[in-house]
Amino acid sequence: MEKILLNTPVEGFLEITEQVQKIVEEGKIQHGICQIFVPHTTAAVTINENADPDVVTDMLAALNRMIPDLPYHHGEGNSPAHVKSSLIGCSVTVPVAERRLCLGTWQGIYFCEFDGPRKRKVWVQLVGN
Repeated sequence: MEKILLNTPVEGFLEITEQVQKIVEEGKIQHGICQIFVPHTTAAVTINENADPDVVTDMLAALNRMIPDLPYHHGEGNSPAHVKSSLIGCSVTVPVAERRLCLGTWQGIYFCEFDGPRKRKVWVQLVGN
């Protein structure tokens, strides 16, 4: 298993496709799957369009409208980040063929920060032959 280390902004989507692809290229499998996992409760990982940066800006704006900063019971002030993390999810799986991520033309892998700035990690596991 490999690890990607990130220094994140206060909030935002960071594209990590190139870092994950490098791990796949240097890995020991030709074909299989790549599991990307975020071990944090106020961050997430997703696949979305990477051709137009406005898409992830719109995603974050929509999440902020859907999950406002309300008076939550959790007293640390980051409850909206926990909710966003749960909605987006902590892992994605991407097929691998010939040491390449099988992503669509416009797809990219994004680390989603909802409670930064922080030092974060992403685990990448390759399974296959």
